[in-house]
Amino acid sequence: MTPTPTIAEELLSLLARVAAQSRLPRVRALHLPRPECLDSRRGEFCALELDDGTLGLAFVLLGDTWARLAEGGGAAGLHGADALDLARRYASDDAVDRTLGMAAINALSRCAFDRAGYVPPTSADSIGELDPGPADHVGMVGLFRPLLGRCTAAGARVTVIELRADLAGEHDGYRVTLDAAELALCNKVLCTSSVLLNGTADRILAHCAAAERLAMIGPGAGCLPDPLFARGVTLFGGSWITDAAAVVDALRAGESWSDHARKVAIRRDEYPGLRQLTLTATTRTATTRTDLDLDLERPRD
Repeated sequence: MTPTPTIAEELLSLLARVAAQSRLPRVRALHLPRPECLDSRRGEFCALELDDGTLGLAFVLLGDTWARLAEGGGAAGLHGADALDLARRYASDDAVDRTLGMAAINALSRCAFDRAGYVPPTSADSIGELDPGPADHVGMVGLFRPLLGRCTAAGARVTVIELRADLAGEHDGYRVTLDAAELALCNKVLCTSSVLLNGTADRILAHCAAAERLAMIGPGAGCLPDPLFARGVTLFGGSWITDAAAVVDALRAGESWSDHARKVAIRRDEYPGLRQLTLTATTRTATTRTDLDLDLERPRD
């Protein structure tokens, strides 16, 4: 029996198809947050820049990832590197490799979207459009108190899945557990995109088969959503960079880059899929070339 491909394997396979159809940009640089920013939101993400200016974000505060990257560990020789080869490091068990691979996947995914002319819609809210209510049992992967408050204020029952044992137990209005299997009891799930980086995404999503709404959100949610939608995710929400150069400048200066991105939400029932996007892009390119050829053939005065 053939084993089911992992999310990582499917993402890399999709990007390989994109590469087979047109040349992908290479890596230009890795931009890390400044050390004095690591205790704030300004220091949570790095940006991998491709030679066409496209950026891919990745969380850098998992374990000692930032420190190792800052020392050059795993990041040597990135300038001019094959971006798809770098993306393949996402399948590694090493945190630095996974971070660089995730950043490359996000950058190449944005490149694929741009070439297809796809721009996702703006997000309607900060909790993945779950619309929690008193009749709902909301599962939350990761304890995020501002979002937690939105759910409990709406009267929903909330179960939080955490990796930290010190947070487990009953709390005012919610319960924290280390057992991800309890997500099977939830009809709505809000999941941090960090599961894509820490290697738990396949396992977490497998427990959410009963969820009628399953939102995965976070600034690092920048990959192609196709494998996630196939596993039950109904909304994939991340940060869509609107000014890449300004984001790089902000990282270098230790400033917030949030004004240079907007929050977007890709909804499963509206997303055309990479295959259709690729066909659309191919048709657009062929039409443009035909128009150009016809224009060149016209007699000149």
